[in-house]
Amino acid sequence: MVEYDPHRWWSYFHYLKGSMVREIVARVMVCVLWALGVTIFHSHVRSVAIPPTVHTLAGISLSLLLVFRTNSSYDRFWEGRKLWGGIVNETRNLARAAGVFLQSEPALYAALLRWTAAFPFASASFLRTKAELGPLAQELPPDEVAEVMRAQHVPFAVARKMSALLDAGRRKGLYSEYVQMQLDQDVHLLVDYIGGCERIRKTPIPFAYVMHLRRALLVFCYTLPFALVESFGGLTVLATFVVAYIFFGIEEIGVEIEDPFGHDDNDLPLDSICNTIHANLNALMPAEPPARQAPPAA
Repeated sequence: MVEYDPHRWWSYFHYLKGSMVREIVARVMVCVLWALGVTIFHSHVRSVAIPPTVHTLAGISLSLLLVFRTNSSYDRFWEGRKLWGGIVNETRNLARAAGVFLQSEPALYAALLRWTAAFPFASASFLRTKAELGPLAQELPPDEVAEVMRAQHVPFAVARKMSALLDAGRRKGLYSEYVQMQLDQDVHLLVDYIGGCERIRKTPIPFAYVMHLRRALLVFCYTLPFALVESFGGLTVLATFVVAYIFFGIEEIGVEIEDPFGHDDNDLPLDSICNTIHANLNALMPAEPPARQAPPAA
């Protein structure tokens, strides 16, 4: 995600990163060249002008379609952010509550913190069609890491490890079954949140809507010079550039934020969120007891 100050206007006008310019420049330039060709043909060969009435009416409908497309994509983006906000909150809640009951078992609590911190890394990589635990892969037992990485659903396997650790605390008599159920509710919510993210990623905007919108965009932009050339003359090229830049840009914004879990410039900062969770939980890590020194020889 691109970090910026919303109060500053002119500082970002030259930015290419995250502005959709690189993604749409080819489409826009083709429209401009086409408009140039239409203008030259109209001026030197014969008139090809058409009444602008159809484009006026179609432009209104196309604008509504683009607004709906962008709003639908932003709803998915914002829902994804809320789900990851829930992951942040539930990892903190689990660490907070479990720390009260596992004070006498620092090793068990440390293991729970590590697996809890591993969950967001596993979830982010899973949403990006990978299988990774981030820096936690070096902090956890290698055999358990290997077992989790072989799982069909790595975040779910990590959640099972967390539930097993909570059950171990109950079996040690540190808390009752009711307390275990309450603690495991946080794990339950984590699984729900990653399921919500999967729903977003695996359910794109319906194909028919996307294709109809793109076909309408192409027809509108490539026939626009014919509707403008009579009134605008040589300025038809500039007018086509402005309209194509606006329309193609809006459509591309919808495409980029439709799946907010990738590595695009405007996607959610999942790596930053995972690192924040890791830092928060690492700060709660119990101190290791000092090693006992051998008594001095007599």
